[in-house]
Amino acid sequence: MSAQVLILGGSGRIGSSVAADLLTFTQAGIVIAGRNAALGKKVCDRLGARGRFLLLDLGDLAGLTHAIAQADLVIHCAGPFHYRDTQVLEICIDHGVNYLDVSDHPSFTRKVMSCSAAAEAAGITAIVNTGIFPGISNSMVRQDVEQLDEAETIHLSYGVAGSGGAGVTVMRTTFLGLQKPFQAWIDGAWKTVKPYSDRETIEFPAPYGRTGVYWFDMPETFTLSSTFPVKTVITKFGTIPDFYNHLTWSVARWWHPWLLKQTLVIEFLSRVSHFMTDVTDNFSGIGVAIRSEVTGTKDGKATQVCSTLTHPNTAIAAGCGTGSLAELLLSKQLHKPGVWVVEQALPTDLFNQTLQKRGIQIQQSIS
Repeated sequence: MSAQVLILGGSGRIGSSVAADLLTFTQAGIVIAGRNAALGKKVCDRLGARGRFLLLDLGDLAGLTHAIAQADLVIHCAGPFHYRDTQVLEICIDHGVNYLDVSDHPSFTRKVMSCSAAAEAAGITAIVNTGIFPGISNSMVRQDVEQLDEAETIHLSYGVAGSGGAGVTVMRTTFLGLQKPFQAWIDGAWKTVKPYSDRETIEFPAPYGRTGVYWFDMPETFTLSSTFPVKTVITKFGTIPDFYNHLTWSVARWWHPWLLKQTLVIEFLSRVSHFMTDVTDNFSGIGVAIRSEVTGTKDGKATQVCSTLTHPNTAIAAGCGTGSLAELLLSKQLHKPGVWVVEQALPTDLFNQTLQKRGIQIQQSIS
């Protein structure tokens, strides 16, 4: 029998992109679990005989436990992860099922990392933050760090065109990230940074070009600094076209913090933004650009390693990031009991192997 993969939140844009990647690069049966039967069945129609929809609410503990117990791999795509707990991972540990997620919020990452000893004892491999950023971006940094004798500074910049091909959940994630200042690793110490501050202009590869990016609270801020002995980790994000950056900056700068903590306000901003990008996607596209810059020393000389990646569809790129790890787990090419972030779990040779199969190229320069 073929392996069975359960995708929680599989009817969303990211979850369905992961499912499409699994359809192409594995032989697994795919269970799409979610609360929207109409959307779920549309995804399953594209998967053909290998796809099945399961109506499931994460609050249904008995149903969730039964679904996980039937799976060989669970992929958690039901964001936003600001509000999620470790329940899904704990059930996977209890039933000996490997686990991946597309989480992108530091609080959730810290929660699941606390389950590492239990996962290791159960013999399961759990990898968090596996999409495009975080995800592929983390492996780009690892590849850059490996070119140096000693790395000192990591600077990650992300640019997303319009909606990125993702749903309203991603919009919610953006505005939730503006709620409060966060801690960043700068010059060997944790310092408080305001979200969407300190604009920089980054030169991304064509077709994106010069784009403004701003501080944004990402798990990479602390996972990269704990994985690699560097003095500074910078994580900045921006949107294309640039006027969206100015709108987001104005919300972060001028709106009262109390407003940004109100669920209805976040939902209003997310819905309005999604409506606007539905229009502008027609000329901005929905792609993503990533730039990793690592500075340090090589052979006693100051050296900079820079890697870039572009993809015309952000959601599909995220599906490739998560799908490639699913492929490696299902084929047993990757087995590392415990809970890990991508840069700790995925060797560079396997990273490049899976990306090449998917036609994704990373450009790297050393100076």
